[in-house]
Amino acid sequence: MTPFRVWAPRAESVSLEVGSDSHDMRSASQGWWVAPVHAAAGDRYAYRLDGGDERPDPRSLSQPDGPHDRSAVVDLAAHHWTDGSWAGAPLQDAVIYELHLGTFTPDGTCDAAIERLDHLFQLGITMVELMPVAAFPGDRGWGYDGVNPYAVHAAYGGAAALQRLVDACHRKGIGVCLDVVYNHLGPSGNYLSEFGPYFTDRYSTPWGWAVNLDGPHSDEVRAYLIDNARMWFRDFHLDALRLDAVHALFDDRATTILEELAVETDRLSDELGRPLALIAESDRNDPATVTRRAPSGHGGLGLHAQWADDVHHSLHVLLTGESQGYYADFAAGPSIVKTLSTPFFHDGTWSSFRQRHHGRAINPATTRGWRFVASLQTHDQVGNRASGDRLSQLVSPGRLACGAAILLTSPYVPMLFMGEEWGASTPWQYFTDHQDPELARAVSQGRRDEFATHGWGDDVPDPQAPSTLAQSQLRWDEVEIGTHRELLAWYRTLIHLRHNVSDLREGTLGGAPADLCNGRLTVRRGRWTVVANLSNESFSQALAAGDAVHAGWSTYEGASVVTLPPDSVMVVGPRDLGATA
Repeated sequence: MTPFRVWAPRAESVSLEVGSDSHDMRSASQGWWVAPVHAAAGDRYAYRLDGGDERPDPRSLSQPDGPHDRSAVVDLAAHHWTDGSWAGAPLQDAVIYELHLGTFTPDGTCDAAIERLDHLFQLGITMVELMPVAAFPGDRGWGYDGVNPYAVHAAYGGAAALQRLVDACHRKGIGVCLDVVYNHLGPSGNYLSEFGPYFTDRYSTPWGWAVNLDGPHSDEVRAYLIDNARMWFRDFHLDALRLDAVHALFDDRATTILEELAVETDRLSDELGRPLALIAESDRNDPATVTRRAPSGHGGLGLHAQWADDVHHSLHVLLTGESQGYYADFAAGPSIVKTLSTPFFHDGTWSSFRQRHHGRAINPATTRGWRFVASLQTHDQVGNRASGDRLSQLVSPGRLACGAAILLTSPYVPMLFMGEEWGASTPWQYFTDHQDPELARAVSQGRRDEFATHGWGDDVPDPQAPSTLAQSQLRWDEVEIGTHRELLAWYRTLIHLRHNVSDLREGTLGGAPADLCNGRLTVRRGRWTVVANLSNESFSQALAAGDAVHAGWSTYEGASVVTLPPDSVMVVGPRDLGATA
């Protein structure tokens, strides 16, 4: 018998529809309804509240026909796991690779991604970060409009396929992080509010209704999210969760949902005997996000890491010279010098973009660099450009090599965006597959209107066009061609050095490890130095006897003086620590 359970505190009656049979459910405590009914894996079922229309299960594990139709029974224990010896993927030594399953391969599935794991292993990746997999209407999309947080999107292969992917990653020594969206649900196929007070109008988010985390009946809403995180860790063997936009998790309780999630994650880590992590996306620039909780209950939230957008912005301005929008804050001075010392450029300073002071300073004595995930490119920073142009479409290959060296020798956990490592020629654009015609038209028009003031006009790709997804898929046939091959070799060298030279992943913050003068950026990392020429003229750099030099696709073996042309970089250190890839 399958113990069907659903929370519907306001319903007078609930029936379970399985196949052609209808079963009246029994009211239990705290608004729950139960029905022990025989069902097998694959059986379709739905609920009726007070005799209304059929609705999918709020905790559905599968929506084979989309979020508007019946759920399917899934046996998560059916997968035979082969990762019994997996010890986990600690963040301290991580190199993360963000990917979108629908565009990582032409097939766009979990099983197709498995076929590319050798590439990630040879690159030196220790953790992949999957963009959201929660079920949403249609086949293609970024995943942030998911409406079934427990169900793996059918187009990606469903729950069993995700389990196979995680298992295969662990066999390769690669951990898996999943991007989860707990701050809102998508606009189409979202039936949660019919079941209970999952949302509130006391707050608003840019993406829709705010989740009810602190109002009446919010205990069960919080349990809905915490149980979801527990499922990913326990039943899918995930190693980390990336929490989308935690600043939009509005919560006025003394103990917030973020702290509850952190407590449960740490408890489960102890139980499972492997490290588990929560990585926040936060716009607050508040070190309390990753500050440890105190036994008294005071202190920080206790999350394990967070994205460091200020580092990205500094690197982007340094390499491209762009200064529109929020980049203006990072163009006023050598922001890269500060953000290589502390991840928050805004640490109580004035933000011209926000027109207010922003952030709080980090105490380098208590906070390590590995608690911050830094990047040159992400799905947001590429896909939210009007035409989805990557850094490889904006700067020279030499500048790409410079950016890679600065990122991969930084005190932060580096994260690559899929295809970055070979300077992919394909854009990564905003694409959707909304099935509601009115919503589809509104999204397409809204995207055009959003960029009209920037002069993009008709050049903005239509999110609803299948060609927008097709253009965004990686071209694996270019990996071993020309400059793509050379850049990939440089990334492999840098990641190999990071793994093997402790100075290059040392996470102490503070001090003054970098300086920028006349386009020459020098970064000191223990006994190692990174020198990037971002000027328009060559300059000479003296080497010490016995130095090992790694310099992209140039060779300086045995030289005592190196001449660095524009848009070139070298990483120099003691030869006894400088084994090459």
